[in-house]
Amino acid sequence: MKPAAAILLLLFLLTCNSLTRDIVVSNNGENRSIKESIAASVDGDRVIVKSGYYAEGSIIIDRSIQLIGEDYPVLDGKNACEIITVRSNNITVKGFTVQNSGVSNLIDYAGIRVEDSKDCVIDNNRLINNFFSIYLANSTYCRVSGNFIKSNAVSESSSGNGIHLWKCNNITIEGNNISNQRDGIYFEFVTDSRIANNMSVNNLRYGLHFMFSNGDSYEYNVFSNNGAGVAVMYTKNVRMIGNRFENNWGPNSYGLLLKEIDNAYIYKNTFFKNTTGIYMESGTNLDMLSNNFNENGWAMKILGNCVNDTVQHNNFTLNTFDVATNTSRNVNLFTENYWDKYKGYDINHDNIGDVPYRPVSLFSMIMERTPETIFLLRSFVVDILDIAEKVAPVFIPETLIDEKPLMKLYND
Repeated sequence: MKPAAAILLLLFLLTCNSLTRDIVVSNNGENRSIKESIAASVDGDRVIVKSGYYAEGSIIIDRSIQLIGEDYPVLDGKNACEIITVRSNNITVKGFTVQNSGVSNLIDYAGIRVEDSKDCVIDNNRLINNFFSIYLANSTYCRVSGNFIKSNAVSESSSGNGIHLWKCNNITIEGNNISNQRDGIYFEFVTDSRIANNMSVNNLRYGLHFMFSNGDSYEYNVFSNNGAGVAVMYTKNVRMIGNRFENNWGPNSYGLLLKEIDNAYIYKNTFFKNTTGIYMESGTNLDMLSNNFNENGWAMKILGNCVNDTVQHNNFTLNTFDVATNTSRNVNLFTENYWDKYKGYDINHDNIGDVPYRPVSLFSMIMERTPETIFLLRSFVVDILDIAEKVAPVFIPETLIDEKPLMKLYND
């Protein structure tokens, strides 16, 4: 590059940098309005809001700026409106307390909404008592991270979701703490996105609700004490790794519901104290590997329309029932799992039981048809029936069998 051209380029860059400004908003300063400060900003500016209370109604960000809060200034919707709406690219919203959005059966009011945008960041905010807390629509390459989200959901019809995504791709949802919403996290038509290291607890319906969303992964999240655990439906190519599904109790509850799922990798998850650990309906080509099922009512319920699934290297301990099904046939592979109810032996000490194990009990099938028989659960008669059925199967699926049960807990 010629010296003159280099000097011109340097001057251009310095000029561009000098145009980037910090616009400061405070309750007692020259600029007291967030809306007016945004209107006066240009792409690349930072609007810095000092600690205080701001109730300006709906704040629309339609240029590529950073909206930064210092010491969590409060943005209050006064239960009347949406609070922040993002409508441009490369926008950051960070460090605010966003509270009391409007509630409507016609409009999905949100604490923070991102629509038709890309490369946006919603980071380290506190969202309190909003209808929908964070709502992304038709957006790409955005990140929602480190937010504390808590609402006051009482009924499904009068509450929204904590982090709600519709028709998005390449989104990262990471390190958020979500509670007391309808669904903690909701995905619909969301592709190639990642949910990691979130806490989704005490939500009215699901900790995570996942529909028509392909190629996504959720890893190392905790879903606890939700109405019905986690539901993943009508989805392909999903990865579920290292999550905890715990304390999801209720007559129709479960840790994880899988419905109309194709090609899933379910690895190293923990299912602890759920009514049902995993409930599977129309699951095809699912690999369930190295998971721990502990102290659930039913560890797994697998319906007859599940095919070509692999259940391997899992640990089943202290569950009332290990596996339940509604069919006498089985076209799935169970192998090399540890079952604490297994009473076999290992003569050659290779850690593989010398006799197969049938994880479906006759009484679990009876209970599926007649729930009132639960009062017989600990009776001696039930034990005799189950032993007799395992020796000469008549009612339980003869081919649902682990040919290589492990003698010790599997450690990956």
